[in-house]
Amino acid sequence: MHIHILGIAGTFMGGIAQLAKAKGHQVSGSDKAIYPPMSTQLEQAGIAVMADDDLRFLQNPPEQVVIGNAMRRGHVAVEATLNAQQVYTSGPQWLAENVLHDRWVIAVAGTHGKTTTSAMVAWVLDYTGLNPGFLIGGVPENFGVSARLGDTPFFVVEADEYDTAFFDKRSKFVHYHPRTLVMNNLEFDHADIFPDLAAIQTQFHHLVRTVPGNGLIIYPAQEQALDEVLERGCWTPTQTLGLEQGDWQAGLLIEDGSAFSVLYQGKLIGQVHWGMTGLHNVQNALSAIAASVHAGVPPFEAVNALSKFKGVRRRMTKVGEAKGITIYDDFAHHPTAIVLTLQGLKKQMAQTGSKNKSGRLIAVFEPRSNTMRLGVHKNTLPQAFVDADAVYAFIDPAWNWQLPTEAFSQKVTVENSYEALLNTLANELQAGDQVVIMSNGSFGGLHQTLLDSFL
Repeated sequence: MHIHILGIAGTFMGGIAQLAKAKGHQVSGSDKAIYPPMSTQLEQAGIAVMADDDLRFLQNPPEQVVIGNAMRRGHVAVEATLNAQQVYTSGPQWLAENVLHDRWVIAVAGTHGKTTTSAMVAWVLDYTGLNPGFLIGGVPENFGVSARLGDTPFFVVEADEYDTAFFDKRSKFVHYHPRTLVMNNLEFDHADIFPDLAAIQTQFHHLVRTVPGNGLIIYPAQEQALDEVLERGCWTPTQTLGLEQGDWQAGLLIEDGSAFSVLYQGKLIGQVHWGMTGLHNVQNALSAIAASVHAGVPPFEAVNALSKFKGVRRRMTKVGEAKGITIYDDFAHHPTAIVLTLQGLKKQMAQTGSKNKSGRLIAVFEPRSNTMRLGVHKNTLPQAFVDADAVYAFIDPAWNWQLPTEAFSQKVTVENSYEALLNTLANELQAGDQVVIMSNGSFGGLHQTLLDSFL
């Protein structure tokens, strides 16, 4: 079957493309902006990508068009598909019908940590010989790809609450029907489609309703928004987790979270020593261990596997170091994620010795998500950067809002072009600086361009 994917360059739709190719389909796609890592993965998979307004895919019509949720009515390829009466579906629906329908689905949902936790679960299952399939919104370093079919019943999926498609406004995750469900946390996000937190909670409860009675729901012991979701009704056993409360608990061995012990109902399971930092990743690890154990992995093996977990690209990925300046790439695009990212690096810097204690923690960010671009979080951003010694930001004048620089506790520099931001950073950064560049997009290639300017 020939499948053409509209909006193929996103991490989710690019993953769908790879899965369809692995199932033996002829796959092509189109998009307007494609960059690594998805461009690299599609090329390696032998999947041709054309411009998003190129309608040649309809000259020899595919049997099915899969339409990504970024595609809207009025787009030339969408209108052409509808006018030609092509068979079409959404990415989540295609995944459910063609991959997940006969699998043990382990779904990871939540405002933060979905990608990292999904990658952890997939790695634990793989490390213990279970060879799972997975579709993850990032590239786990242990695998080098964001999606694969696998050859066992297990399939790990990052379960996003964003809407499915222009013709299906339900959250993506209601299609997945997980047997094991992780709900990491829940905050207000996606202001472009949800009016408030209650609307997101309704979608999460729709997800809860799909988990069977012989499944398992895993969530933090102290998360009021999720407690309220489950109070609406829950027909599935649950397990809780946390640093001090819950069925699964962690005891920090090093303050930055790079080493911790794991306990289940008060019994010591083992210790994790890894290259990750941050209390949020410790909690992600507990979620991954609990989910893996539910799938049949012995607890001590799950703990051992995580000690060899290498992380996910664009989640505090070190781009490089030049002239004593270290540059990291991070996906943080919500105030809470920014707090956790900077908090973790600050503690890591404190652990590394005197040479870094004199260095500065520099935050460079682009509020690129739909919610951020609307300015919804602008008044909470100052507190999100409290651990940074200096903040640099790109704000597009077209967004029609300004960053409240007077509310920040440190120096803030705002530029309205990538070029101006690059020039400012190149002139003001100094040896010893730890620079975190935060965006859920390409940021105009700033990460590598900035590094190259110091080489």
